[in-house]
This record gives sequence, structure tokens and C-alpha cells, in this order.
Amino acid sequence: MGLHTHGKKRIRKNDKMKIKGMIEASFLDWDGKIVTTVFVPGCNFRCPYCQNWELIEHPEKFEEVDFERMKKFLLSHKDFIDGLCITGGEPTIYEDLPDFIKKIKKLDFTVKLDTNGSKPGMIKKLIDEKLVDYIAMDMKAPFEKYDTACGVKVDMESIKRSIDIIMNSKIGYEFRTTVVPGITDESDVENIAKTMKRAKRYVLQQFIPKNAMDEKLRNITPYRKDIFEKMVEKAKKYVKNTVMRGV
Repeated sequence: MGLHTHGKKRIRKNDKMKIKGMIEASFLDWDGKIVTTVFVPGCNFRCPYCQNWELIEHPEKFEEVDFERMKKFLLSHKDFIDGLCITGGEPTIYEDLPDFIKKIKKLDFTVKLDTNGSKPGMIKKLIDEKLVDYIAMDMKAPFEKYDTACGVKVDMESIKRSIDIIMNSKIGYEFRTTVVPGITDESDVENIAKTMKRAKRYVLQQFIPKNAMDEKLRNITPYRKDIFEKMVEKAKKYVKNTVMRGV
């Protein structure tokens, strides 16, 4: 699994954020809440185990979701939908992300952001301006293995800064690691947890081979539940509230 180039569909600085997918009612994207989840195209990472890689490499294949359509759905289901989850792709690469969220906030919905943590300045802006209520940041690997897990050269200072900004914020958050055989093992999980001592919440997620970006990963067997449980116990030494998801 070598490092990838950013591909032909790299997002340029002034590209406008688009919605290229919407789950009207998700029970899985924000624990304890029913949310509408929207997907943005483009990402600055190329994680070999990514499930949404077509959204990143071939966004033109996906129909754009009109904001007015989304707004109409949200307002007509206000008694049922608790908030909006923005995922991708990587939402923080778009400079107009705050403007998009402001429109959602005007509709009086809470907002959850999924991010890879590569844009600490954007994360800080969203928190400072009270535009996000919950952040889920991916912790891809121990710092020394980050480039391999992300498929590109990563600025680790940005990742560390995002961890600090999120942990020192007053909002709800979680850090999460998709545990992939051959990329992350028990000692990796323990090392990741060490870097986030006293975090509010750490989630270990099951890897789904079926649609992984790297075709070689589509044939591997995910970790068994008992191995996951051992990983959780190791992580709990550093982050007491460590849980499993999708196992």
C-alpha cells in the first residue's frame, strides 16, 4: 500500500462545498440522536480502507443535493430529526463550510462534524463561532504510522493541534479509529489512546472490507469481537470511556 497522489479530482482552494449524498434519517451517525447525514465530495487524504472513496475520486458520478430540498426535508421533519451530521469526504477543506452551517443553525438544528483533523484552523473557527455541537475526529494510526494509514504525507503538527483544540473545547466530541488488520493492531490502539489521555470518548470502529479503496483490503477478514474487546481494555487505561462500534 504505497502513498497515493491526490488524484485528478483534487479540491481547489476556492471550490464551493457541494452536497453529493444525503441519508434522510440515520440512527448510526450520532449516538443517541436521529440525524440527517450529508456527504461532501473531496478529501486531502487517501486512506486505503476508505469506504467513500468514489465520492473522493469520482464526485461527478453523484447527483448534487439541492440545499432547498434538504431544508424542506429538515423543516418538515423537525419533530423527528435531532440534527445534521456533515461527513464526506472531508468537510473542513471547504472555506465556505461555516456559511453552510450558519444556514442550518438558522433552521434551529444541532450540527455534528466528522473530520480527519487536518485543518485545525477551520475546526477552531467552527468551535469559536458556536457552529458545531459535536465533533468526531478520526485518529487514523499512531503518529509514526500516520502517512501509511492515510495514503499521503500528513502534517502531524496540524493533527496534534486539532486534538488539543477539540479536547480543550466545551463541546461534545469523540476520537475514533477504524481498526484494520495489517494497518492497526493492539499496540497501535494503545499508542493512539496514549496520545489522547483524558479524552471524553474514544471509539474503536470495525473495518468493512467490501468497498475499501485499496482492492487488496477487500479480501481480508476484520478482527474478531474478542480481539476488539482486548483492544478496548488496553485503550481504557488511558481513555476511560472507550467503546466499540460495528462489532
